[in-house]
Amino acid sequence: MTDLTALETEISQAASSAADEAALEAVRVGALGRNGSITALLKTLGTMTPDERRVQGAAINGLKDRVTAALEARRGALKDAGLDARLATETVDVTLPVREATSEAGRIHPISQVIDELTAIFADMGFAVAEGPDVETDDYNFTKLNFPEGHPAREMHDTFYFAPKKDGERMLLRTHTSPVQIRTMLKQKPPIRVIIPGRTYRSDSDQTHTPMFHQVEGLVIDKGAHLGHLKWILEEFCKAFFEVDRVKMRFRPSYFPFTEPSLEVDIQCKRDKGEVRFGEGEDWMEILGCGMVHPNVLRNCGLDPDEYQGFAWGLGIDRIAMLKYGMPDLRAFFEADVRWLNHYGFRPLDFPTLAGGLSS
Repeated sequence: MTDLTALETEISQAASSAADEAALEAVRVGALGRNGSITALLKTLGTMTPDERRVQGAAINGLKDRVTAALEARRGALKDAGLDARLATETVDVTLPVREATSEAGRIHPISQVIDELTAIFADMGFAVAEGPDVETDDYNFTKLNFPEGHPAREMHDTFYFAPKKDGERMLLRTHTSPVQIRTMLKQKPPIRVIIPGRTYRSDSDQTHTPMFHQVEGLVIDKGAHLGHLKWILEEFCKAFFEVDRVKMRFRPSYFPFTEPSLEVDIQCKRDKGEVRFGEGEDWMEILGCGMVHPNVLRNCGLDPDEYQGFAWGLGIDRIAMLKYGMPDLRAFFEADVRWLNHYGFRPLDFPTLAGGLSS
């Protein structure tokens, strides 16, 4: 007869030394499985006399119960150890900040934000948005805008030209959004009230200039348009865009080939500790150019200057974005630095409105 005490000791030691549940299951099968050592002892009970069966049966079943209990205890210990190991490797630091929702993770580029702000302001005044191609003809970019032959703006050191076509015509990257004014006047009958935001290109690059930049121009063509209307529009625009109650502006004579008279506009400001504040102070800053549309431009677009007149203005979107939001270097606008965009960008789905605040 097998020594039950020695067998129990052997099985208990094997169970306690099992490193994982798979090893413990192998010990269980070896003891209690179909061909296990304890199962083999139970099979011998049928060959014993009733008195032997009574004694050995109690002993063997007692061994089975103790081994089963030892196996279950070891299984519980292994499960607890496994749980402790998972908890140690899958901890959650509750002191970490809550992650942003996916809809809040991105940022709107300041240029896109400012274009939305401009659109909201001028839409409230009844202006539509007009667009045109970045690649233009010399005729639309210069000739129809009253640029004379030999004008410095036509030179290659200022303008990006493409290789000449077979007929000698040279396409170019538009140097301003004014060609869209020409396209609008050629296809639309007055009255015309449009703004034209878009990319423009000039051969220039430094802290405040880039070869590609953004402009917005406005155009009004009507029978009764005059400088008084222009001054009111620009004043209301500056108050709304810079979100101030009042602005003081001055208009200085200037020269642009496509307007007559031509004016440059300065806005009152205060420079303090590297900041520029509008609507206060005694300093002045040039902000845009404007004027009455030149009669030659009207004629080039098939409009009678004796019947129609209008005015136009233009300003750099990148520059007014820098002024409003305190950005010191224009080049960072185009460097695709996510850190810069996270700092200066705007939350998605926050559309600027005059009622809710443009930049709130």
